[in-house]
Amino acid sequence: MTKVQNNRAWWLILPMLLLVAFSAIIPLMTVVNYSVQDVFDANTRFFTGTEWFREMLNDPALQAAVLRQFAFSLTVLAIEVPLGIGIALLMPRKGWQASAVLILVTMPLLIPWNVVGSIWQIFTRGDIGLMGWSLRELGYGYSITASPVDAWATIILMDVWHWTPLIALLCYSGLRSIPDAYYQAARIDRASRWAVFRYIQLPKLTNVLVIGVLLRFMHSFMIYAEPFVLTGGGPGSSTTFLSQSLTTMAIGQQDLGPSAAFSLIYFLIILLVSWVFYTAIMNMQKDKQEGEA
Repeated sequence: MTKVQNNRAWWLILPMLLLVAFSAIIPLMTVVNYSVQDVFDANTRFFTGTEWFREMLNDPALQAAVLRQFAFSLTVLAIEVPLGIGIALLMPRKGWQASAVLILVTMPLLIPWNVVGSIWQIFTRGDIGLMGWSLRELGYGYSITASPVDAWATIILMDVWHWTPLIALLCYSGLRSIPDAYYQAARIDRASRWAVFRYIQLPKLTNVLVIGVLLRFMHSFMIYAEPFVLTGGGPGSSTTFLSQSLTTMAIGQQDLGPSAAFSLIYFLIILLVSWVFYTAIMNMQKDKQEGEA
């Protein structure tokens, strides 16, 4: 018998392909086009090749912003991942308590990013903000507008408060997917809480942790609204991250060529580091499975 292939199913995904082309591929090709040109106006532009890329890679201000961005992303990941796992382990599994805790944990994720910055800006004020007023009453000269350390600590604390629930919810879903037979076998063997976590829960969380780490890294590396509203990039440029530098270059200075080149470098950095994270985590899981076998 001759098998007849029906390709009409491709028409079902055609709308999605058109949507992706309109929202991602066409803008990306436009940015690539701008990155190799010196744009003066709509009708005046000159081909520059890789000049803008070399200029961006050698810009000391952008190099400092890259270091600040990596420091911020790695710091929040180091805090949020263990904290999210701990919260997920403490969350109840059944009953109305589980529903109530899930609602409470999810609430920070529902707040828009710019509103988060406004909330924390008020929260840290020394005159009306609970955190700022309390620290000053305790004798600490807290000021996010004068002290880079205070500004950094506040932005990290704000991000941890806002996004740790995402890690907790992902880990909670991973824990709920573990069959009860695993825990029953652990109780029969009189396994300790640490042994249950080490050999049962943590291996089952690997897949959701991969998703959580990648999502949090990509978002933290592109963070803009929260620190912009909270500190405006200051004091000085101590909290000026890559997204704010790029926005200032593209919109504030109207440097379309350099900003397009830098946005491509920005994109490649995120893509490369995400691939490194994914490869490292999956290799660790593979080595562990081979060792257990």
